[in-house]
Amino acid sequence: MDNDIISAAVAIAGAYLIGSFPTAYIVGRLRKGIDIRKVGTRNMGAMNAIYSLGIVYGLIVLIVDIAKGIAAVFLARWLEVGFIIQLAAGGTAIIGHIFPVFLSFRGGKGGAVCIGVLAALMPMAAPFGTGIFLIVLLATRFPTLSYSLALCCVPFVAWLIYHSGVLVLFSVIMLLILLAGYVPRIREMRTTGGSWHRVLVRRNLKDRF
Repeated sequence: MDNDIISAAVAIAGAYLIGSFPTAYIVGRLRKGIDIRKVGTRNMGAMNAIYSLGIVYGLIVLIVDIAKGIAAVFLARWLEVGFIIQLAAGGTAIIGHIFPVFLSFRGGKGGAVCIGVLAALMPMAAPFGTGIFLIVLLATRFPTLSYSLALCCVPFVAWLIYHSGVLVLFSVIMLLILLAGYVPRIREMRTTGGSWHRVLVRRNLKDRF
């Protein structure tokens, strides 16, 4: 029993530290000597890194942040903790990215880490999410909207393919956490763009508010 508690505690603490790893901040400092939280949308995430640091460095941030979510779940599995603790570890990694201990608890929105967590828990969701992402991206040229809508398919995959109410509930909670973080940004874009159509349908991939 004591070993189970210790393993669960290590899984949760390890997931938080993994999530807290400030990928975009480190790449920004090494690439341009800037604080990514003070440029562009001031978000410590992959999309701001792509626009502010360049596509290559932005993709590095994206890949590492996705890997953070996968690593948090895999660490919990390696420690052989229960499924609920694995879910808690995944959620904690996302919280760690949003509130990183290494940067005074000021981080990103958690989207890429969430993708990694959900991919590790439900790998069969990956092809559906990728397909939706590409279709929406071609129609709107708006990457953030595209991956947001792609993530919305995950609860349906959890229900229809994995037949797991727990995974449905978990994925919905994670999406609500992400939505809460994006609300201020959504309001900012609406004010700047002047209309929802202008916000949602971009001229090209470089068009942003």
